[in-house]
Amino acid sequence: MQIVAPCVVSLSWKLSDGQNRPIDESAEPMEFYYGGGDLLPTLEEGLAGFGAGDSVQLHLEPEQALGDYRAELVCFEDRKLFPEQLETGMAFEGLPAGHATPDMPADTVYIVTEIYPSHVVLDGNHPLAGLSLRVDMQIHAVREATAEEIESHSVGGTPVTVLGSRPGQGGSTTLH
Repeated sequence: MQIVAPCVVSLSWKLSDGQNRPIDESAEPMEFYYGGGDLLPTLEEGLAGFGAGDSVQLHLEPEQALGDYRAELVCFEDRKLFPEQLETGMAFEGLPAGHATPDMPADTVYIVTEIYPSHVVLDGNHPLAGLSLRVDMQIHAVREATAEEIESHSVGGTPVTVLGSRPGQGGSTTLH
């Protein structure tokens, strides 16, 4: 069967930056709903028409992947607004109550990038924003989507996002 929406695709992949430095890898195949929001539109376009046993290599520029880095999504908030146990890399959905930075998107996941005694630096960009990406995908299987999968636009009822939506656009910040 060829990949045509809606269907379920079983993929493994290697993700590297534009200089071919490894970022993420999934040696074990995972199933994804094709024709929904599990994959970036550019990845779906690249997979169209292929089938089980095929390999697909794509090079994505930032605008085709997770967007350009936006400095306006970085802010500084008072340290007192955060829990005592705070670490770099922690993620918060939206800014904390009492935040001082106006006009920041409320539906964005913010990552703690730096911690100071007086303030915390938060970044609302996806960790891969601004990067060119190389994606090497191996297609292990393609099958028809069930009625439940078509209705939920997901395999198993819970959306799994691989390089799906950017933070602030209703998607996940995880790679898999």
